[in-house]
Parts: sequence; C-alpha cells; structure tokens
Amino acid sequence: MFDLNGKTAIVTGGLGILGRRFCQGLAEFGANVVVVDLDGDKAAGYASELATQFGIGAEGVACDVSDPLSVGVMVEKVVERFGQVHILHNNAASKSANLNAFFAPFEEYPLEEWRKIMAVNIDGMFLVAQAVGGQMIKQETGGSIIQTSSIYGLYASDKRIYEGSFYMGMQISNPAVYSASKAAVVGLTKYLAAYWADKSIRVNTLVPAGVESGQNETFKERYSARVPLGRMAQGEEMVGALIYLASDASSYVTGQNIVVDGGLSAW
Repeated sequence: MFDLNGKTAIVTGGLGILGRRFCQGLAEFGANVVVVDLDGDKAAGYASELATQFGIGAEGVACDVSDPLSVGVMVEKVVERFGQVHILHNNAASKSANLNAFFAPFEEYPLEEWRKIMAVNIDGMFLVAQAVGGQMIKQETGGSIIQTSSIYGLYASDKRIYEGSFYMGMQISNPAVYSASKAAVVGLTKYLAAYWADKSIRVNTLVPAGVESGQNETFKERYSARVPLGRMAQGEEMVGALIYLASDASSYVTGQNIVVDGGLSAW
C-alpha cells in the first residue's frame, strides 16, 4: 500500500531542511522525484544523487513558486520528462534573507516583508496547486497533494520559549506572517479537498512541529519542556507521514491535517 513505484512526485522547496528528506523518502519508496527549488543547478545535483542512490528517475527544476509563468514552465518540464504527475508535495516556504525584518516585532513589521513572505507561503501554494491540479485533471488519473503547514498555523506560539533563543547566532521569534500564512495553507487544503474530490484528487496538510536544526540549547530545552515526548523532532520523523499521505495507504483520507508534533497539541 505504501509502494510508489511508477508514480512521479513533485516536491517544491526540495533543497530545504525538510525538503531533502522528503525527496529522499519518496525516492526510497520508488517514486520518480522532481526536486523543485530556486537554484536549478543545485536541484539537478541533488536529483542526480537520488537517481544514483535509489535507481529512480529524478529531475531538478528551477522554479520561483510565486511567479505563475515559472510555475507553468516547471509543470511543462515535468510532464515532458515523466508524462504524468501523481503526487505533489507543496512544501516551499520562505523565511526571508533579511532576518532582521523577518523577526521584527508585530508593531513594527514592514508591510513589504509581510507581502514578500505571503507571496511564497500562500500565493506559491495556490499557484503550484492550481497548475499541478489542472494537470492531474487532464490526466484523469487522480492524485495526492500534500501541503506543508506548521503547528503555528493551528496554535499560537508561546513567546516565553523564545526568550534568549537563537538560531544560527540570530535572535529568533515566531512572526505573525508565518502563523497567518501557515493557517491559510490549512484553509486552502480543506477547500481543494472538497473541490477536487470528484476528480479523485486527495488534498491533505502535513503539519510539522519544531524540528531540531541548529537552535541553541536554551530554545531546545524550553521547547522540549512543552512537548509530552520531551524533545524536538528530527527531520526524518516527518517523512513517514508524507509517505502515508502520498500513497494508496491513505486512499480514503482527504481534507485532513496530519499533525506530527510529539504531542504538543495534546496539552
């Protein structure tokens, strides 16, 4: 039921902290994998690694998910190479190169920064789902779309966790634009799940909680104290849920939020 052989999967944000693991997991279960990211050369390099390691078809494609023309070209390239698309992991998200602006207090948050993040985190989700969903309808084969949200798209963050917390040497917080954009992903998923149900296109949300990826000990300790399992997640612990949603194992599952949070939302 979890076998993905013969299926083609697109992963946007495929070079990210979780994106690489998601691509690897899909390849491990037999899918042809299209690594989509802004840097086409690096995406192609990673795709080549996947093809060699797992013996599957893989392609790296440069794409700006906030640009409808770029998205359209990306889907055309995938269809030209593989013929059909069966799985979309709509995963790309932005946290901005300007971290001072991204982590600015709500009262001082620049509208320009807000719009820049929204252009990727929700406009990009809309554009990629629109293009790939349209392709799935043309194929008349159905498909599975998985969209990455965040625990902060469902619940408010605890500001106390972020006191004295750093990531890669930078003071961090959870800005409102991140929560708002990730909550919008949940709403879009539910809409599309109902809208495309008669086309046999399933649409679900993968909701990760905090993944350990370079945060300082203060943050990790405070965050872990809020989690029943007592620790942050490892990136590979998100992959199983993705494979379930991508495969026939979840053939009667649509419009759902699959929360992988170590029990955080249980308290």
